[in-house]
Amino acid sequence: MSTHTRYKIHRFQGGVHPPEEKLTSQLKTEIMPIPEKVYIPLSQHIGAPAAPVVKEGDTVFVGTVLAEAGGFVSTPVHASISGTVEGIALYPHPAGRPMSAVVIKGDGEDRWDDQIAPRSDTDSLEGAEIREIIKNAGIVGMGGAAFPTHVKLSPPKEKPIDTLIINGAECEPYLTADHRLMLESPEKVIGGVRFIARALGVTRILVGVEKNKMDAVQALTDAAGSDIIVIPFQVRYPQGAEKQLIKASVNRVVPAGGLPMDVGVVVQNVGTAAAVYDAVTGGVPLVSRIMTVTGPGIGTPKNIRARIGTPLSEVLDFCGGIVPDVRKVIMGGPMMGNAQFDLSVPVIKGTSGLLLLTESTAQILRTGPCLRCGNCVRVCPMGLTPLMFARFAELGMFDEAAESNVADCIECGCCAYECPAHIPLVQYAKYAKAEIQNRKRKAAG
Repeated sequence: MSTHTRYKIHRFQGGVHPPEEKLTSQLKTEIMPIPEKVYIPLSQHIGAPAAPVVKEGDTVFVGTVLAEAGGFVSTPVHASISGTVEGIALYPHPAGRPMSAVVIKGDGEDRWDDQIAPRSDTDSLEGAEIREIIKNAGIVGMGGAAFPTHVKLSPPKEKPIDTLIINGAECEPYLTADHRLMLESPEKVIGGVRFIARALGVTRILVGVEKNKMDAVQALTDAAGSDIIVIPFQVRYPQGAEKQLIKASVNRVVPAGGLPMDVGVVVQNVGTAAAVYDAVTGGVPLVSRIMTVTGPGIGTPKNIRARIGTPLSEVLDFCGGIVPDVRKVIMGGPMMGNAQFDLSVPVIKGTSGLLLLTESTAQILRTGPCLRCGNCVRVCPMGLTPLMFARFAELGMFDEAAESNVADCIECGCCAYECPAHIPLVQYAKYAKAEIQNRKRKAAG
């Protein structure tokens, strides 16, 4: 079948066109050497931290369960190398504060847990069985959100799902990990998509990819049957945001404060689909991932597959090291990523890339007064007024910030990107949302 260039595509409001800077799009994924020691956080997902089931001195193998899910919205974590547990301790985390992590000293043998084995018959698996496999494999949203996948695939009965949308947009500048995955393993992505669709019980399946990756569009189209529609979208950030992808694909609008399941849709990332395929067919839990290491501050930009728990410093060494005038290291892309202050933090399940900016490319801009230009409102893909809740947050008026629907901000960064006064609008939104949540928790006792 051919690419679905005639599929009716709808336009979401707002959005911007930052330089793409896909420097690594033609570089094949390299397998990073197994690290001598890994630091595997118990919190790598949205929800409760995983509860450890190993202790200092235990021998573990690749895929051994280190910690069980700590609640319904949680996932287990697994050993990514074989070796000995050195302990469970607070360790630097990409979130910016120390969190509990299982430290494993490797034996260099890369021995896999004997509980991990391929399944000979996957055709007979029911939806509930597939969800249980996904849950036990510790799979989360690989696009960066890290929401437990099995939870997303378990909507309540009053929220029937009729459409599965697979996100291959990878709209963040610089990042190419999903692009390479779609090019190098399209059968695995499509195979995972089919398992996810079976788990949901849906037959309408759409895969969205931006037009700057037409080779990936063709690869997925060739791998898909006639029941899966691969849609090439115009390049516009944040095309890959969940609610914007739904609007563009099926012309449905997720209500304020709502979720995709409120409009009958579930969205999953292409990386998640590939991880599901590995888990269902091979019994392989989520112990590694593809990530992009790029930017003017790295010696040799690459796409790599790294084990979960590998320190960033080792990842950077594998990519030729950093240049002398590196100014900023960002985990993720330049629009939604988080700056890192410690290169000992580990790769986690949601790490899609590392972007290294130099003195000349990581400009520190002076913040000025609001010019009332309205640019932030014009480009906001959620139809919000970023300036208003930023001002409310600045003044400590959090009730007013809540009333201005700050909770619906997806933190895409479009507003800050277009603000001529360089006001840190996203940081104000994050601050307001965190403070509102703190007040709710205190009120609940």
